[in-house]
Amino acid sequence: MDPIYVTGHRNPDTDSIVAAMAYAALRNACGDREYVAACLGRVSDETQLVLDRFGFQPPRHIADMFTQVRDLTYDTPPLLGPSVTVGRAWETLQQERSNTAIPVAREDGTLYGMLSREDIANYNMELATVGELDEVPLFNVLSVLEGRVLNEAGEHTDTIQGELVIALPQSRDNLLFNRKDSIILCGHQPDMIRRALEMNVNALVVCQAEVDEELRSLPTTTCLICTPHDAYRAARLIFQSVPIDRICRTQELVCFHLDDRIDDVKEQVLQHREPCYPILDENEKVVGVLTRYHLLRPKRKRVVLVDHNEIAQSVPGLEEAEIVEIIDHHRLADIQTGTPIYMRNEPVGSTNPIIAGMFQERGLMPSTGMAGMMAAAILSDTVMFKSPTCTERDKRMAERMARIANVSLDELGKAIFSASVGNRSAKDLLFTDYKEFHIAGHDLAVAQITCVDSPSMAQRKEEFLTIMQQTAKKNGYDLLILMLTDVLLEGTQIIYVGDDDTIQQAFNVVPKDNTAFLPRVMSRKKQVIPMLSALWG
Repeated sequence: MDPIYVTGHRNPDTDSIVAAMAYAALRNACGDREYVAACLGRVSDETQLVLDRFGFQPPRHIADMFTQVRDLTYDTPPLLGPSVTVGRAWETLQQERSNTAIPVAREDGTLYGMLSREDIANYNMELATVGELDEVPLFNVLSVLEGRVLNEAGEHTDTIQGELVIALPQSRDNLLFNRKDSIILCGHQPDMIRRALEMNVNALVVCQAEVDEELRSLPTTTCLICTPHDAYRAARLIFQSVPIDRICRTQELVCFHLDDRIDDVKEQVLQHREPCYPILDENEKVVGVLTRYHLLRPKRKRVVLVDHNEIAQSVPGLEEAEIVEIIDHHRLADIQTGTPIYMRNEPVGSTNPIIAGMFQERGLMPSTGMAGMMAAAILSDTVMFKSPTCTERDKRMAERMARIANVSLDELGKAIFSASVGNRSAKDLLFTDYKEFHIAGHDLAVAQITCVDSPSMAQRKEEFLTIMQQTAKKNGYDLLILMLTDVLLEGTQIIYVGDDDTIQQAFNVVPKDNTAFLPRVMSRKKQVIPMLSALWG
């Protein structure tokens, strides 16, 4: 069953992580077992504190949603070892009618070569003109002939080689053998058998006949074999005893890995016109084969977006994925879908009240641990109900979740916002809750650090500015803002890189040395972004 990933935005906050986990738990509890919670970045210290408190592990990390080889319905034919006979390989190819070639793998599963029908056909045509075997393992010969060894010399023989001669009929002297390095095929012909054993030919295959004990006991170096097949069939079969490592292709192989993007694979396939290509996993082991047919309709990854609906904030490769649902509490942005989808966007301060309401609608009670995490996520995103985005619904749902989890909202909120940030690097703090935006032709980013002691954080201004200037230059931002949101002061100290007039006009403050204090500003989405949007039109 292919997973449906439920993921929040990049640089996820607590609301984003918990929303993904809660919605996946809701859908799975209702019988849709393919939903998997995921995250796009590092789990913050605050979020880890919440996860640890309620006994949960962080969700699976995913890097992108690009369509990869692993998303294709590729073929998985049997893997053959290099020592397998041509005959057995041909039987395998006949059973795998949809594959024109099959992988040859070493004992550890890594790729040795590729064997195609064309390789076997070319080998058979060469044998038609040469008619000689070159040191073929005796086990292989016995296998294809369904034969058995009849004398002592055969028990000490490991390989056989030489020109193949069918010594029939015995009355035709010109058809008889005269070379010691020969493999003789004959029937019930005691005189012919004796002559071959006395000449010490390399091997003697007796077809559909018994050999007297006297002949079997003759001193000789000849490997004596009997087979139930007639001479004509045995002559054909014996050439199929050659190991496939001698005829399969081992050089200049084009192969792909499970993580390769389909766009890159298509370019390679256009340059190389192979019938099929081996697929390898991260350990270089063969897992299947790929043909052009598999690239016609690749299967896209499926994803549910929570706590965002902007491409710049979402998973890389989203354009190649199938968006199944969107559950959010932000402004509608630029994500487009090819077909109608389920979308739920409500004006609340956190995504988790929406998902908690969906639990109620389905008559399902979240577990005590999940309820505790959802309460913590609402407290985090509404800054303990002090954010202007906070609604009565946020408060009521947080109180309900706290009752289910048997926790105190006041104590839980203080624990969340007292999480230590002093020992973390400026770069780590800047990118913990960091979002990019595109507004009326302007590219910008706004990071937010929620704390209980913004003056001490502001003392690291020069550290922040150095990283912010480098980031703004690298990404071509018009503006980069860091919000130091203080729960106790109920305001935000901003540090910014960009135009002073923009800050002054947007927030009606007089900035100084790349900083300004914004009283009663607690929300990025409801107070900062709307002001910039109004300024730039």
